[in-house]
Amino acid sequence: MKIGIIREGKIPSDRRVPFSPEQLQALQQSHSGKLSFLVESSELRCFSDEEYRAAGIAVTEDISEADWLFGIKEVPVSDLIADKTYFFFSHTIKQQARNRKLLRTILEKNIRLIDYEVLRDDAGQRVVAFGRWAGIVGAYNALWTYGQKTGLYDIKRAWECSDLQGLRTELEQVQLPPIKIVVTGTGRVGKGVKEILDALGLMEVDAHDFLHLYFEEPVYTVLESSHFNRRKSDGGFDREEFYTHPEKYESHFLKFAEAGEVLIAGAFWNPGAPRLFSLEDIQSPDFGLSVIADITCDIGGAIPTTLRSSTISDPVYDVDRKDGAELPAFGSQTSISVMAIDNLPCELARESSVEFGKQLQHWVIPALLEENAPILERATIARDGDLTLEYMYLMDFVNSTD
Repeated sequence: MKIGIIREGKIPSDRRVPFSPEQLQALQQSHSGKLSFLVESSELRCFSDEEYRAAGIAVTEDISEADWLFGIKEVPVSDLIADKTYFFFSHTIKQQARNRKLLRTILEKNIRLIDYEVLRDDAGQRVVAFGRWAGIVGAYNALWTYGQKTGLYDIKRAWECSDLQGLRTELEQVQLPPIKIVVTGTGRVGKGVKEILDALGLMEVDAHDFLHLYFEEPVYTVLESSHFNRRKSDGGFDREEFYTHPEKYESHFLKFAEAGEVLIAGAFWNPGAPRLFSLEDIQSPDFGLSVIADITCDIGGAIPTTLRSSTISDPVYDVDRKDGAELPAFGSQTSISVMAIDNLPCELARESSVEFGKQLQHWVIPALLEENAPILERATIARDGDLTLEYMYLMDFVNSTD
């Protein structure tokens, strides 16, 4: 079985890899005669061609010899090779319009698409993700943004730090006033955010105390969906109902937006669920948030001030409270500064890639050697020129001309 590591073609470029050179070397040695690897040459990825060659991995300009192709981000339609099996984050399952042509081309080229986002174990839990690293870098960038906006401190960008330890060392320069920070999400992303806030020595408080008590030091609270969503009919909350019928719920997040100054958003958003607030809400003098780090980066999603994705090279833009229009970053003390980078783990690309590769080694590689492995079957969105049964709901999306 020949496995290829494709060159990332999406712009802006992504430096992450599915496997490090050492991981491919170990896999090649432990599965001698069963697995071999090819790496498509790239000048951009976080591990160089020379590092892969030094590990005994073939580097080539032509990846078509491989049957299984692993990448990270969406593959440009012009790069897709017919009749292959691809692994990457396709960002299609929420019917993202920007990737309609991608999914349509995958079907036309008879490609089997296995999406990392829906690789799940028998209990339905995701098994491969960059979520922790998105949370780590997203929280750090929230603190960087606050420092730039207020002028209270000036720390390096995350990508300028050599590794996670270097990032933690840089945090020693951060001195916050007694602000309140709101964190949404308790999954991998939320845990990554907590990792940084705890490293900074901030005190975590519960939602009630966050809203009603005054603190002489900076604090943060971590919110679950039940904290800021309520049933329209009676104000109650039922977790199962919320996830299956989110249209029955409304947001009551504004009390946190009034109490907090920084929002770090890391909660998964269902397109049918209510937004946290509206652009009209930010006009109120009671709306206290001045920095929003939207790690989820769902355009048109839970955070209406996320007007577009930002980039590692240009990480922040401001939003005018009066009309919701985009402004230059840090141009006004009264505007809201938004950090919405959609590939945050790239700022610590080598470490995040190694952790991701470990997950693939544990869950995916053994499945490749198993016939009709359930974990791969469940994550297959397209095969044989058609959508699989579980993802047949995407057919109208694929065929739409909107």
